[in-house]
Amino acid sequence: YFSIRFRIGSGDDGHYGPSSSDPPIGESGALTEDKSIFQVSGFIENNSGIKQNFCVYAKNVVLATGTYDSPLRLGIQGEDLPFVYHQISALEEAVKTKKVHHDSDPVLIVGAGLTAADAILLAHHYNIPVIHAFRRRVNDPALIFNQLPQVMYPEYHKVYQMMKEQSVLKGGPYEGYVSLPEHHAVHFSDNKKCIFRDKYGQCKAFNVSMILILIGSNPNLSFLPKNGMHLTLDTEKPVSSKRNPLEIDPFTYECLQEKGLYAVGPLAGDYFVRFVQGGALAVASSVQKSQKKPP
Repeated sequence: YFSIRFRIGSGDDGHYGPSSSDPPIGESGALTEDKSIFQVSGFIENNSGIKQNFCVYAKNVVLATGTYDSPLRLGIQGEDLPFVYHQISALEEAVKTKKVHHDSDPVLIVGAGLTAADAILLAHHYNIPVIHAFRRRVNDPALIFNQLPQVMYPEYHKVYQMMKEQSVLKGGPYEGYVSLPEHHAVHFSDNKKCIFRDKYGQCKAFNVSMILILIGSNPNLSFLPKNGMHLTLDTEKPVSSKRNPLEIDPFTYECLQEKGLYAVGPLAGDYFVRFVQGGALAVASSVQKSQKKPP
């Protein structure tokens, strides 16, 4: 657990984040006189449950926490069963421990975003059968695959090609993969049977080995005042990497509402791992220039 307090000594309201038990400030000397100083405080808990407090002061803070803290849910019956997961790491662990393999019942992957595509690519690499369900049409312009240059993202366009050509009705050339476009999950049962409803209202049942619901997630910025909402493009709405990221300078990645505070990755609207290095480089360059130090 940790929290961040902005502009120590600037006459703010003393809000430290989600907890009112954080230690008060007032004995930090010259640090509290610098209005650009941030305080990062909290505790670290070891395996024995012992908590050790810490407090760090910094002129610059980089937010790079990603957006995997609060996965979005379908809200259907059976979503809390032990074989239902909301993170791709569950599939990685199942592959590693051989809980799923090429002879298993299919892995059900729900979602039509890049994380779902990553899960499909992972399963395909290990010849693990996949049932892929999503609510949109395959030619929906809002699908992220329709917005990516094929030359730059050939692996994702391969998944998109599979989504279009390998439906449960038509079959296709891709062994071990079945696409269920325009299907809504109805419920999951404890015998690992999944019920879906198609666009015509007809229900279909599938036996699976595990379920991955990868339909997006929201960041947990409870360590920031107001959960970071005052840093976003629309300060009346929660932080969302897709719909309401933090408002930053596109060249430095510095938050426009808080000088000295930076954001990289999904918090800044960068969805792709390959873009993260560019954001980190921009931050490093900006911090270096602010300190007026030569490279």
